[in-house]
Amino acid sequence: MAMAGTTLVAGAATAAHASVIPQAPSSTPLTRTAPAASPAASPGTTRPIPTDLAGLGAAFNAALRTAYAKMKKDASLPSGVSTATSFWDAETASGKPMRYRTVASPYWPLGTKVRITYKGKSAIGVVEDFGPAEWAVAQHDIPAIVDLSEKMMADLTGVASNTVHVRFQVLKWGKGGVYRHSGTGYHLAMGRR
Repeated sequence: MAMAGTTLVAGAATAAHASVIPQAPSSTPLTRTAPAASPAASPGTTRPIPTDLAGLGAAFNAALRTAYAKMKKDASLPSGVSTATSFWDAETASGKPMRYRTVASPYWPLGTKVRITYKGKSAIGVVEDFGPAEWAVAQHDIPAIVDLSEKMMADLTGVASNTVHVRFQVLKWGKGGVYRHSGTGYHLAMGRR
């Protein structure tokens, strides 16, 4: 172990073979800083890096707990394969005008963000309407738990008025109302098999 005020030369096989280079004493204490990892921190801010083992262990465990909580939360969002139909209405249940990213589902809350993938091509939509109707959900080999705007359907499949199998992945739950809490395809929509 090197003494304070000295530097070991790197590349030596063992500490016994290392050269010690004395350095001038400094009145400033040694501290190390690193860029802030928090997205809320302003650019250019730094946070101290603990130099003791207990501090390093605590920082590592905190980062691990945060990563695990995020992974667990993300894993709890539903995904699967569904039949998707297309629709176009002047107004939606959310009160917003119909647009490219508008999707409808009877089971997901308004505002829910969902990725829809068809044959490798994806689009992200937001639940802004309720549908398809129960009879429409039930008439397909895989329940039709999602309606896509005709513009999104045309972008993904090349045909505006279509019915296809898609892969869905809920990215974030919305905070709006839900039309139904049970029915054909409910378990699929909630990620339960």
